[in-house]
Amino acid sequence: MEGAALHMLLDLWLGLSRMTDPTTALNQSCHCITVDPARLRAALENAPCTDGVYASILVNQPYLFSASPVFLARAHLRQMAEVVTAVEAVVHHAGFRAEALASAPPLAAVEHGPRGVFLGFDFHLGPAGPQLIEVNTNAGGGLLNAALARAQQACCVEVEAAFAGPAAADVEATFLAMFRAEWRRQRGAAPLRQVAIVDDDPPTQYLYPEFRLFQQLFEAAGIGATIADPRALAHRDGALWLDGRQVDLVYNRLTDFMLAGDACAALRDAYVAGAVVVTPNPHVYALYADKRHLVALSDPARLRAWGVDAAAVAVLAAGVPPTRLVASADAEALWAERKGWFFKPVDGYGGKAAYRGDKLTKGTWAQILARPYVAQRIVPPSQRTIRLEGREQPLKLDLRCYVYDGAVQLVAARLYQGQTTNFRTAGGGFAPVFTEAEGAAPAGP
Repeated sequence: MEGAALHMLLDLWLGLSRMTDPTTALNQSCHCITVDPARLRAALENAPCTDGVYASILVNQPYLFSASPVFLARAHLRQMAEVVTAVEAVVHHAGFRAEALASAPPLAAVEHGPRGVFLGFDFHLGPAGPQLIEVNTNAGGGLLNAALARAQQACCVEVEAAFAGPAAADVEATFLAMFRAEWRRQRGAAPLRQVAIVDDDPPTQYLYPEFRLFQQLFEAAGIGATIADPRALAHRDGALWLDGRQVDLVYNRLTDFMLAGDACAALRDAYVAGAVVVTPNPHVYALYADKRHLVALSDPARLRAWGVDAAAVAVLAAGVPPTRLVASADAEALWAERKGWFFKPVDGYGGKAAYRGDKLTKGTWAQILARPYVAQRIVPPSQRTIRLEGREQPLKLDLRCYVYDGAVQLVAARLYQGQTTNFRTAGGGFAPVFTEAEGAAPAGP
Protein backbone atom coordinates (compact mmCIF):
# COMPACT_ATOMS: atom_id res chain seq x y z
CA MET A 1 0.00 0.00 0.00
CA GLU A 2 1.25 3.51 -0.79
CA GLY A 3 2.19 5.56 2.27
CA ALA A 4 -0.56 8.19 1.86
CA ALA A 5 -3.24 5.58 1.34
CA LEU A 6 -2.06 3.56 4.30
CA HIS A 7 -2.00 6.68 6.47
CA MET A 8 -5.61 7.39 5.44
CA LEU A 9 -6.64 3.81 6.21
CA LEU A 10 -5.02 3.91 9.64
CA ASP A 11 -6.67 7.26 10.41
CA LEU A 12 -9.99 5.65 9.50
CA TRP A 13 -9.15 2.68 11.72
CA LEU A 14 -8.62 4.95 14.72
CA GLY A 15 -12.20 6.20 14.37
CA LEU A 16 -13.90 2.87 13.83
CA SER A 17 -16.27 1.46 16.40
CA ARG A 18 -15.38 -1.49 18.60
CA MET A 19 -17.60 -3.74 16.49
CA THR A 20 -15.42 -3.29 13.41
CA ASP A 21 -12.20 -5.20 12.78
CA PRO A 22 -9.79 -2.93 10.86
CA THR A 23 -7.24 -5.72 10.47
CA THR A 24 -9.55 -7.24 7.84
CA ALA A 25 -9.18 -4.08 5.74
CA LEU A 26 -5.42 -4.12 6.18
CA ASN A 27 -5.23 -7.79 5.15
CA GLN A 28 -7.13 -6.90 1.99
CA SER A 29 -5.41 -3.64 1.11
CA CYS A 30 -1.95 -3.37 2.66
CA HIS A 31 0.78 -4.68 0.37
CA CYS A 32 3.64 -4.34 2.83
CA ILE A 33 6.80 -6.35 2.38
CA THR A 34 8.23 -6.69 5.86
CA VAL A 35 10.81 -9.49 5.58
CA ASP A 36 14.39 -8.32 5.15
CA PRO A 37 16.17 -11.11 3.21
CA ALA A 38 19.58 -10.25 4.67
CA ARG A 39 18.21 -10.34 8.21
CA LEU A 40 16.41 -13.61 7.49
CA ARG A 41 19.60 -15.19 6.20
CA ALA A 42 21.48 -13.98 9.29
CA ALA A 43 18.75 -15.41 11.55
CA LEU A 44 18.87 -18.79 9.82
CA GLU A 45 22.63 -19.12 9.42
CA ASN A 46 24.13 -18.23 12.78
CA ALA A 47 26.38 -21.26 13.39
CA PRO A 48 28.53 -23.67 11.35
CA CYS A 49 25.88 -26.41 11.44
CA THR A 50 23.36 -24.06 9.77
CA ASP A 51 25.66 -22.72 7.04
CA GLY A 52 23.84 -22.79 3.71
CA VAL A 53 20.35 -23.22 5.17
CA TYR A 54 19.00 -20.04 3.59
CA ALA A 55 20.36 -20.87 0.15
CA SER A 56 18.99 -24.42 0.46
CA ILE A 57 15.52 -23.07 1.31
CA LEU A 58 15.55 -20.79 -1.72
CA VAL A 59 16.17 -23.82 -3.95
CA ASN A 60 14.27 -26.61 -2.25
CA GLN A 61 11.51 -24.83 -0.30
CA PRO A 62 10.89 -21.67 -2.34
CA TYR A 63 7.42 -21.12 -0.86
CA LEU A 64 8.33 -21.73 2.78
CA PHE A 65 8.23 -18.05 3.76
CA SER A 66 5.87 -15.31 2.68
CA ALA A 67 7.21 -11.77 2.66
CA SER A 68 3.78 -10.30 3.44
CA PRO A 69 2.57 -9.93 7.04
CA VAL A 70 -0.84 -10.90 8.38
CA PHE A 71 -2.65 -8.40 10.62
CA LEU A 72 -4.46 -9.78 13.65
CA ALA A 73 -6.75 -8.00 16.08
CA ARG A 74 -5.67 -8.23 19.70
CA ALA A 75 -9.19 -9.41 20.55
CA HIS A 76 -8.69 -12.40 18.24
CA LEU A 77 -5.33 -13.15 19.82
CA ARG A 78 -7.03 -13.14 23.22
CA GLN A 79 -9.83 -15.41 21.99
CA MET A 80 -7.36 -17.98 20.64
CA ALA A 81 -5.58 -18.03 23.99
CA GLU A 82 -8.92 -18.57 25.73
CA VAL A 83 -9.67 -21.56 23.48
CA VAL A 84 -6.25 -23.03 24.29
CA THR A 85 -6.96 -22.61 28.01
CA ALA A 86 -10.40 -24.20 27.65
CA VAL A 87 -9.01 -27.20 25.74
CA GLU A 88 -6.44 -27.66 28.50
CA ALA A 89 -9.23 -27.68 31.06
CA VAL A 90 -10.98 -30.47 29.16
CA VAL A 91 -7.82 -32.51 28.60
CA HIS A 92 -7.12 -32.49 32.33
CA HIS A 93 -10.64 -33.67 33.15
CA ALA A 94 -10.93 -37.30 34.23
CA GLY A 95 -13.95 -38.03 32.03
CA PHE A 96 -12.25 -36.86 28.87
CA ARG A 97 -8.98 -38.64 29.64
CA ALA A 98 -10.73 -41.93 30.28
CA GLU A 99 -12.58 -41.74 26.97
CA ALA A 100 -9.52 -40.59 25.00
CA LEU A 101 -7.26 -43.35 26.29
CA ALA A 102 -9.94 -46.03 25.96
CA SER A 103 -10.19 -45.36 22.21
CA ALA A 104 -6.40 -45.24 21.69
CA PRO A 105 -3.91 -48.11 21.27
CA PRO A 106 -2.52 -49.54 24.53
CA LEU A 107 0.79 -47.75 24.03
CA ALA A 108 -0.99 -44.45 24.66
CA ALA A 109 -1.50 -45.43 28.30
CA VAL A 110 2.28 -45.27 28.88
CA GLU A 111 2.89 -41.95 30.62
CA HIS A 112 6.20 -40.73 32.00
CA GLY A 113 5.44 -37.06 32.68
CA PRO A 114 6.29 -34.97 29.57
CA ARG A 115 3.52 -32.68 28.31
CA GLY A 116 4.61 -32.58 24.65
CA VAL A 117 6.61 -29.85 22.92
CA PHE A 118 5.11 -27.76 20.15
CA LEU A 119 1.42 -28.45 20.31
CA GLY A 120 -0.07 -26.69 17.29
CA PHE A 121 -3.53 -25.15 17.69
CA ASP A 122 -4.69 -24.20 14.18
CA PHE A 123 -7.43 -21.62 13.64
CA HIS A 124 -9.48 -20.09 10.85
CA LEU A 125 -10.84 -16.59 11.35
CA GLY A 126 -14.59 -16.81 10.88
CA PRO A 127 -17.30 -14.15 11.22
CA ALA A 128 -17.65 -15.10 14.90
CA GLY A 129 -13.91 -14.91 15.52
CA PRO A 130 -11.19 -17.57 15.61
CA GLN A 131 -12.40 -21.15 15.12
CA LEU A 132 -10.23 -24.09 16.18
CA ILE A 133 -9.79 -26.36 13.16
CA GLU A 134 -7.51 -28.95 14.75
CA VAL A 135 -4.71 -29.65 17.22
CA ASN A 136 -1.41 -31.29 16.24
CA THR A 137 1.24 -32.69 18.54
CA ASN A 138 4.37 -32.28 16.42
CA ALA A 139 3.63 -28.92 14.84
CA GLY A 140 6.51 -27.86 12.63
CA GLY A 141 7.78 -24.37 12.00
CA GLY A 142 8.41 -23.03 15.50
CA LEU A 143 12.09 -22.18 15.00
CA LEU A 144 11.54 -21.18 11.38
CA ASN A 145 8.95 -18.64 12.51
CA ALA A 146 11.27 -17.44 15.27
CA ALA A 147 13.86 -16.69 12.57
CA LEU A 148 11.19 -15.05 10.43
CA ALA A 149 10.20 -12.85 13.39
CA ARG A 150 13.79 -11.62 13.76
CA ALA A 151 13.86 -10.62 10.10
CA GLN A 152 10.94 -8.18 10.35
CA GLN A 153 11.02 -4.52 9.44
CA ALA A 154 8.08 -2.13 9.52
CA CYS A 155 7.09 -1.04 6.03
CA CYS A 156 6.11 2.46 7.20
CA VAL A 157 5.92 4.55 10.35
CA GLU A 158 2.14 4.21 10.53
CA VAL A 159 2.30 0.42 10.82
CA GLU A 160 5.20 0.67 13.26
CA ALA A 161 3.14 2.99 15.49
CA ALA A 162 -0.11 1.02 15.38
CA PHE A 163 1.01 -2.61 15.20
CA ALA A 164 3.54 -4.74 17.01
CA GLY A 165 5.53 -7.27 15.01
CA PRO A 166 6.14 -10.83 16.15
CA ALA A 167 7.83 -11.17 19.53
CA ALA A 168 11.28 -12.46 18.68
CA ALA A 169 13.46 -11.47 21.61
CA ASP A 170 13.40 -14.57 23.77
CA VAL A 171 11.49 -17.18 21.79
CA GLU A 172 14.51 -19.46 21.24
CA ALA A 173 15.26 -19.32 24.98
CA THR A 174 11.61 -20.16 25.64
CA PHE A 175 11.80 -23.17 23.33
CA LEU A 176 15.01 -24.42 24.93
CA ALA A 177 13.48 -24.01 28.41
CA MET A 178 10.52 -26.08 27.20
CA PHE A 179 12.78 -29.02 26.31
CA ARG A 180 14.56 -28.73 29.65
CA ALA A 181 11.16 -28.75 31.39
CA GLU A 182 10.20 -31.93 29.53
CA TRP A 183 13.45 -33.52 30.65
CA ARG A 184 12.90 -32.55 34.30
CA ARG A 185 9.34 -33.94 34.26
CA GLN A 186 10.80 -37.40 33.70
CA ARG A 187 14.40 -37.19 34.91
CA GLY A 188 14.40 -34.53 37.61
CA ALA A 189 17.74 -32.83 38.20
CA ALA A 190 19.86 -35.22 36.11
CA PRO A 191 21.88 -33.44 33.39
CA LEU A 192 20.54 -33.40 29.83
CA ARG A 193 23.51 -34.26 27.61
CA GLN A 194 22.35 -35.73 24.31
CA VAL A 195 19.30 -35.14 22.09
CA ALA A 196 18.24 -36.96 18.93
CA ILE A 197 15.97 -35.15 16.46
CA VAL A 198 14.15 -38.07 14.84
CA ASP A 199 12.15 -38.39 11.63
CA ASP A 200 11.95 -40.80 8.70
CA ASP A 201 14.86 -40.18 6.33
CA PRO A 202 15.35 -36.63 7.68
CA PRO A 203 17.14 -35.05 4.68
CA THR A 204 14.09 -35.75 2.51
CA GLN A 205 11.66 -34.03 4.88
CA TYR A 206 10.28 -30.68 3.76
CA LEU A 207 11.15 -29.04 7.07
CA TYR A 208 14.64 -30.55 7.28
CA PRO A 209 16.14 -27.03 7.47
CA GLU A 210 14.37 -26.63 10.80
CA PHE A 211 15.98 -29.82 12.11
CA ARG A 212 19.35 -28.15 11.53
CA LEU A 213 18.16 -25.08 13.42
CA PHE A 214 17.20 -27.26 16.38
CA GLN A 215 20.56 -28.98 16.24
CA GLN A 216 22.21 -25.57 16.50
CA LEU A 217 19.87 -24.51 19.34
CA PHE A 218 20.81 -27.52 21.45
CA GLU A 219 24.52 -27.40 20.67
CA ALA A 220 24.73 -23.70 21.53
CA ALA A 221 23.36 -24.65 24.95
CA GLY A 222 26.01 -27.33 25.45
CA ILE A 223 23.69 -30.22 24.61
CA GLY A 224 24.85 -32.70 21.98
CA ALA A 225 22.35 -33.05 19.14
CA THR A 226 22.07 -35.43 16.18
CA ILE A 227 19.48 -35.66 13.42
CA ALA A 228 18.56 -39.29 12.85
CA ASP A 229 16.27 -41.82 11.21
CA PRO A 230 14.56 -44.05 13.82
CA ARG A 231 16.16 -47.10 12.18
CA ALA A 232 19.55 -45.89 13.40
CA LEU A 233 18.48 -46.14 17.06
CA ALA A 234 19.24 -49.14 19.27
CA HIS A 235 17.72 -50.08 22.62
CA ARG A 236 20.08 -52.05 24.85
CA ASP A 237 21.47 -52.11 28.36
CA GLY A 238 18.57 -50.04 29.65
CA ALA A 239 19.25 -47.09 27.33
CA LEU A 240 18.66 -45.78 23.79
CA TRP A 241 21.79 -45.52 21.63
CA LEU A 242 22.74 -43.71 18.45
CA ASP A 243 26.15 -44.10 16.85
CA GLY A 244 27.67 -45.28 20.12
CA ARG A 245 26.25 -42.39 22.16
CA GLN A 246 23.50 -42.70 24.73
CA VAL A 247 20.44 -40.62 23.83
CA ASP A 248 18.81 -38.81 26.74
CA LEU A 249 15.89 -37.16 24.91
CA VAL A 250 14.23 -37.70 21.54
CA TYR A 251 12.61 -34.71 19.86
CA ASN A 252 10.03 -36.71 17.94
CA ARG A 253 9.06 -35.37 14.49
CA LEU A 254 7.67 -38.70 13.26
CA THR A 255 4.16 -38.99 11.83
CA ASP A 256 3.97 -42.58 13.04
CA PHE A 257 2.33 -41.13 16.12
CA MET A 258 1.96 -44.45 17.95
CA LEU A 259 5.47 -45.67 17.01
CA ALA A 260 3.76 -48.71 15.50
CA GLY A 261 6.01 -49.39 12.49
CA ASP A 262 9.02 -51.67 12.40
CA ALA A 263 11.28 -48.64 11.89
CA CYS A 264 10.29 -47.42 15.34
CA ALA A 265 10.84 -50.71 17.21
CA ALA A 266 13.89 -49.55 19.20
CA LEU A 267 12.36 -46.18 20.00
CA ARG A 268 9.06 -47.80 21.00
CA ASP A 269 10.73 -50.29 23.33
CA ALA A 270 12.89 -47.61 24.94
CA TYR A 271 9.85 -45.36 25.41
CA VAL A 272 7.82 -48.10 27.08
CA ALA A 273 10.73 -48.93 29.38
CA GLY A 274 11.27 -45.28 30.30
CA ALA A 275 14.82 -45.56 29.00
CA VAL A 276 14.58 -42.29 27.09
CA VAL A 277 12.49 -39.12 27.27
CA VAL A 278 10.31 -38.81 24.15
CA THR A 279 8.50 -35.59 23.31
CA PRO A 280 5.91 -35.41 21.88
CA ASN A 281 4.88 -39.00 22.50
CA PRO A 282 1.94 -41.40 21.98
CA HIS A 283 0.30 -40.44 25.29
CA VAL A 284 0.25 -36.76 24.34
CA TYR A 285 -1.02 -37.56 20.85
CA ALA A 286 -3.91 -39.60 22.27
CA LEU A 287 -4.96 -36.70 24.50
CA TYR A 288 -4.71 -33.87 21.98
CA ALA A 289 -4.44 -34.75 18.30
CA ASP A 290 -6.96 -37.51 17.61
CA LYS A 291 -9.54 -35.70 15.46
CA ARG A 292 -12.36 -37.44 17.35
CA HIS A 293 -11.69 -35.05 20.21
CA LEU A 294 -13.13 -32.26 18.07
CA VAL A 295 -16.48 -34.02 18.38
CA ALA A 296 -16.35 -33.80 22.17
CA LEU A 297 -14.91 -30.28 22.24
CA SER A 298 -17.80 -29.02 20.10
CA ASP A 299 -20.48 -30.82 22.17
CA PRO A 300 -21.50 -28.68 25.19
CA ALA A 301 -23.82 -31.38 26.53
CA ARG A 302 -21.04 -33.94 26.73
CA LEU A 303 -18.66 -31.45 28.30
CA ARG A 304 -21.23 -30.50 30.93
CA ALA A 305 -21.89 -34.19 31.65
CA TRP A 306 -18.18 -34.59 32.42
CA GLY A 307 -18.40 -31.66 34.79
CA VAL A 308 -16.28 -29.26 32.73
CA ASP A 309 -16.40 -25.69 34.01
CA ALA A 310 -19.23 -23.65 32.48
CA ALA A 311 -16.86 -20.89 31.36
CA ALA A 312 -14.70 -23.37 29.42
CA VAL A 313 -17.81 -24.93 27.86
CA ALA A 314 -18.96 -21.50 26.66
CA VAL A 315 -15.55 -20.68 25.15
CA LEU A 316 -15.46 -23.97 23.25
CA ALA A 317 -19.06 -23.63 22.06
CA ALA A 318 -18.08 -20.32 20.48
CA GLY A 319 -14.62 -21.36 19.28
CA VAL A 320 -14.88 -24.96 17.94
CA PRO A 321 -16.97 -25.67 14.82
CA PRO A 322 -19.57 -28.46 15.17
CA THR A 323 -17.90 -31.80 14.43
CA ARG A 324 -19.38 -35.28 14.10
CA LEU A 325 -18.19 -38.81 13.46
CA VAL A 326 -18.83 -40.13 9.97
CA ALA A 327 -20.91 -43.29 10.32
CA SER A 328 -22.42 -45.54 7.68
CA ALA A 329 -25.80 -45.26 9.43
CA ASP A 330 -26.18 -41.60 8.43
CA ALA A 331 -24.06 -41.72 5.28
CA GLU A 332 -26.96 -40.86 2.98
CA ALA A 333 -27.96 -37.78 4.98
CA LEU A 334 -24.36 -36.64 5.35
CA TRP A 335 -23.73 -37.03 1.63
CA ALA A 336 -26.74 -34.83 0.94
CA GLU A 337 -25.35 -32.16 3.29
CA ARG A 338 -21.71 -32.63 2.27
CA LYS A 339 -21.19 -29.10 0.92
CA GLY A 340 -21.34 -27.74 4.46
CA TRP A 341 -18.74 -30.11 5.89
CA PHE A 342 -15.00 -30.72 5.79
CA PHE A 343 -13.94 -34.38 6.13
CA LYS A 344 -10.77 -35.45 7.97
CA PRO A 345 -9.36 -38.87 8.91
CA VAL A 346 -9.22 -39.20 12.69
CA ASP A 347 -5.47 -39.91 12.53
CA GLY A 348 -4.73 -37.44 9.76
CA TYR A 349 -2.04 -34.78 9.54
CA GLY A 350 -0.80 -32.19 7.08
CA GLY A 351 -4.10 -32.11 5.21
CA LYS A 352 -3.55 -35.63 3.86
CA ALA A 353 -6.77 -37.39 2.78
CA ALA A 354 -8.81 -34.38 3.95
CA TYR A 355 -11.57 -33.09 1.67
CA ARG A 356 -14.05 -30.27 1.35
CA GLY A 357 -17.49 -31.75 0.90
CA ASP A 358 -18.19 -29.79 -2.27
CA LYS A 359 -15.12 -31.40 -3.88
CA LEU A 360 -16.07 -34.99 -3.08
CA THR A 361 -16.68 -37.65 -5.71
CA LYS A 362 -18.64 -40.82 -5.08
CA GLY A 363 -15.41 -42.80 -5.22
CA THR A 364 -13.74 -40.66 -2.57
CA TRP A 365 -16.89 -40.81 -0.45
CA ALA A 366 -16.69 -44.61 -0.47
CA GLN A 367 -13.07 -44.38 0.73
CA ILE A 368 -14.13 -42.05 3.56
CA LEU A 369 -16.81 -44.49 4.69
CA ALA A 370 -14.25 -47.30 4.77
CA ARG A 371 -12.07 -45.71 7.48
CA PRO A 372 -12.64 -43.56 10.59
CA TYR A 373 -13.39 -39.95 9.65
CA VAL A 374 -14.88 -36.87 11.25
CA ALA A 375 -16.93 -34.21 9.51
CA GLN A 376 -16.35 -30.64 10.69
CA ARG A 377 -18.64 -27.77 9.80
CA ILE A 378 -16.79 -25.66 7.24
CA VAL A 379 -15.39 -22.36 8.45
CA PRO A 380 -14.04 -20.70 5.29
CA PRO A 381 -10.55 -19.29 5.92
CA SER A 382 -10.11 -15.55 5.86
CA GLN A 383 -7.89 -14.01 3.21
CA ARG A 384 -4.73 -11.98 2.84
CA THR A 385 -4.34 -10.12 -0.44
CA ILE A 386 -0.75 -9.85 -1.61
CA ARG A 387 0.82 -8.18 -4.61
CA LEU A 388 2.52 -10.72 -6.85
CA GLU A 389 4.19 -9.76 -10.11
CA GLY A 390 2.31 -6.45 -10.11
CA ARG A 391 -1.12 -8.02 -9.55
CA GLU A 392 -3.23 -8.40 -6.45
CA GLN A 393 -3.64 -12.03 -5.44
CA PRO A 394 -5.94 -13.18 -2.61
CA LEU A 395 -4.57 -16.07 -0.57
CA LYS A 396 -6.26 -18.08 2.16
CA LEU A 397 -4.79 -17.88 5.63
CA ASP A 398 -4.83 -19.84 8.83
CA LEU A 399 -3.23 -19.11 12.18
CA ARG A 400 -1.11 -21.47 14.24
CA CYS A 401 -0.53 -21.05 17.97
CA TYR A 402 2.56 -22.88 19.20
CA VAL A 403 1.63 -24.03 22.69
CA TYR A 404 3.37 -25.68 25.61
CA ASP A 405 1.70 -26.63 28.89
CA GLY A 406 -1.28 -24.41 28.13
CA ALA A 407 0.74 -21.29 27.25
CA VAL A 408 0.87 -19.74 23.76
CA GLN A 409 4.55 -19.20 22.91
CA LEU A 410 4.31 -17.88 19.36
CA VAL A 411 1.64 -17.15 16.74
CA ALA A 412 2.30 -17.48 13.02
CA ALA A 413 0.18 -17.45 9.89
CA ARG A 414 0.25 -19.67 6.82
CA LEU A 415 -0.82 -18.35 3.41
CA TYR A 416 -1.91 -20.73 0.68
CA GLN A 417 -4.28 -21.68 -2.13
CA GLY A 418 -6.13 -24.98 -2.41
CA GLN A 419 -8.28 -27.14 -0.13
CA THR A 420 -5.75 -27.33 2.71
CA THR A 421 -2.67 -25.53 3.98
CA ASN A 422 0.38 -26.22 1.85
CA PHE A 423 3.74 -24.74 0.94
CA ARG A 424 3.28 -24.83 -2.83
CA THR A 425 1.76 -21.38 -3.39
CA ALA A 426 3.73 -18.51 -4.93
CA GLY A 427 3.77 -15.67 -2.39
CA GLY A 428 2.55 -18.03 0.33
CA GLY A 429 4.12 -19.93 3.20
CA PHE A 430 4.72 -19.00 6.82
CA ALA A 431 3.88 -15.34 7.38
CA PRO A 432 4.67 -12.99 10.26
CA VAL A 433 1.72 -11.83 12.35
CA PHE A 434 1.38 -8.15 13.28
CA THR A 435 -0.96 -7.43 16.19
CA GLU A 436 -2.37 -4.14 17.42
CA ALA A 437 0.14 -2.57 19.76
CA GLU A 438 -0.75 -2.25 23.43
CA GLY A 439 -2.58 1.03 23.96
CA ALA A 440 -3.69 1.33 20.32
CA ALA A 441 -7.37 1.89 19.54
CA PRO A 442 -9.29 -1.33 20.20
CA ALA A 443 -10.64 -3.46 17.42
CA GLY A 444 -12.82 -6.51 17.19
CA PRO A 445 -15.71 -7.56 19.38
